[in-house]
Amino acid sequence: MDVARLGELERAVMEVLWARGEPVSVREVHAALADRDLAYTTVMTVLTRLAAKNVVRRQREGRAWLYAPAASREEYVAELMLEALELTGDRGSALVRFAQSVSSDEADALRQALERGEKT
Repeated sequence: MDVARLGELERAVMEVLWARGEPVSVREVHAALADRDLAYTTVMTVLTRLAAKNVVRRQREGRAWLYAPAASREEYVAELMLEALELTGDRGSALVRFAQSVSSDEADALRQALERGEKT
């Protein structure tokens, strides 16, 4: 997956896809975003662009495309964090600064994951 920063509408579309947990059509995403008063074609364009960025996968079902996230929300966020680390000349210092900013529960989760050597 290419990590792409998402615009506000792209994030809204991704939230729908992550919440559904199964491939969905443009029509279903459009219906889920009905409160935004978006044109169907706008939702279709956003999904097509997300597919081009490899943020979503699409598969043909009959005449329609079905869309699903290429990665979980957690995987996507982790990739963004890794990309941000690449921007610094001193990854260690950035990681220390990050670690100092997390809650004690989050620090415990990180500690446990490091102790287990998790690669999720």
